[in-house]
Amino acid sequence: MSKKVLALYYTQSGQLEEITNNFLKPIADAGHSIEMHHLKPVDDFPFPWRTAPVFFDAMPESVKGVPKELQPFEFKENKYDLVVFAWQPWFLSPSIPANSMLHNQKVKAILKDTPVITLIGSRNMWLNAQEKVKKLLKDAGAKLVGNVALADRGNNQLGVLTIFHWMLNGKKERKWGILPMPGVAQADIDKVPIYGAIVAPYVSKGSYEGMQQELVNAKAVEIRYNLMYIESKAGIMFKIWGGKIYGSKKRKALLVAFKYYLLIALFVAAPIILLIHSILVRPFLFNRTKRKFEYFLGVNYNKE
Repeated sequence: MSKKVLALYYTQSGQLEEITNNFLKPIADAGHSIEMHHLKPVDDFPFPWRTAPVFFDAMPESVKGVPKELQPFEFKENKYDLVVFAWQPWFLSPSIPANSMLHNQKVKAILKDTPVITLIGSRNMWLNAQEKVKKLLKDAGAKLVGNVALADRGNNQLGVLTIFHWMLNGKKERKWGILPMPGVAQADIDKVPIYGAIVAPYVSKGSYEGMQQELVNAKAVEIRYNLMYIESKAGIMFKIWGGKIYGSKKRKALLVAFKYYLLIALFVAAPIILLIHSILVRPFLFNRTKRKFEYFLGVNYNKE
């Protein structure tokens, strides 16, 4: 029996749209109807971002979870059998467009009592943001049944250089002709239909028990310890900076300070802290690390 699948996404570069299309193709091939909506804010964000200050200006509202009004849209149905929510993190939080979708009353009405699969396209850190998405989905009455997370697999520091090159000039290319390609690797994007093929039979039967473990087994979600550790510390600092900057009369000056703080933290502090932690602390955290991996690979939400 054909099921109704709704896909919601926002993209600037087109990368997440390609990921979403690849994910949905096997589901459509299985005979299910697909309805896609590229939802955008009324006051949309530029791409390319033009300058770094324009990009950093989105930080406080991203971290604070301040939604924007969306451009008008209408759903064809009043109820769907599955919602695929494709989104990207900004500043370790859901992007402002993604957050705005989850605050929109039309979207929340559709999400209520509906199975949801999250489909993430990120630079490399998405754990904190996914926790916020989980909470918003829970608040909307949705049932998170699956998660697929694609990320840049390259070096964290090099990734900062490559992603800024892409964001500021709009071209997904090698910076200086020698650095790695920015964003999710094309090979990983091309593999996404494998994950959609895993999901398709579960859509057909309307039951998703065991699906996330199958996705994990297929490497649809992977956790890198070093990034998990750095993100746990960075998330705290982003929250502090976001709270300090949001609504401040010194917003521009504070954003400049945050930019330089972030660069120093990424290129100087993080490698040193990570090295010390890896030698003196990590060897004694095996069981705790295992529990964290199991949690982040899954779809349960623990507000603690």
